[in-house]
Amino acid sequence: MSGIQDKVIAITGASSGIGEAAALLLAGRGAKVVLGARRLERLGPVVERITKAGGEALSARIDVRRREDVSGLVLLACERFGRLDVLINNAGSLATSPLDDLRVDDWEELIDTNIKGVLYGIAAALPVFREQGFGHFINTASTSAHRIVPGQAVYAGTKFAVRAISEGLRQEAGPRLRVTVISPGMTRTNFLEHVKNPELRTRFEEVRDRLAIPPDAIARAMAYAIEQPADVDVGEVIVRPTAQD
Repeated sequence: MSGIQDKVIAITGASSGIGEAAALLLAGRGAKVVLGARRLERLGPVVERITKAGGEALSARIDVRRREDVSGLVLLACERFGRLDVLINNAGSLATSPLDDLRVDDWEELIDTNIKGVLYGIAAALPVFREQGFGHFINTASTSAHRIVPGQAVYAGTKFAVRAISEGLRQEAGPRLRVTVISPGMTRTNFLEHVKNPELRTRFEEVRDRLAIPPDAIARAMAYAIEQPADVDVGEVIVRPTAQD
């Protein structure tokens, strides 16, 4: 039996990209998935694919910038399935731009989504995990949490923060909780919808078209971390195209 079979897994940002790939893969391996996203019109087809294949999936409209929404997702999992085994804090923004653009609204979106969204997930699930005596956080960072390039200063700062918060959580978690950071490299998702600077967008498009990997490559890394025995904590996994520098 898979180490994923019958686990209850909540995923934010589950309507597309990495979140969608994780939902489909984990449900296919027997997990009960509770999916959250802002766009229910995109989330519905994901749930339908899972249930038509014989899996179990629930969905909720959530915005991770709202603490009550993230709490509601965790509550939905607990009310429906009686527990929560894994929370995947996957929702994120890639609203990158040079600092000279002074896109302060984008900076706030990055902080609210990428940092506060993860913190809201921790705030919602940590008490549940403590009471249960088990639980697993998976937080999506980025290779930008390891290497800074022009145009990504604020984005990289938020992903550095995700790594720092995750490591602090791991050290505080004790022997019964697990914490994993997944750092994807260039992945074929809809991230370009967040990029408003034309020059940066063109650069991203060129790199994406040349070397991006499919989102299920990241989902497989998440599955690997989840399926390990309870006393094995996969702290961080970096997954990137072989051609990415």
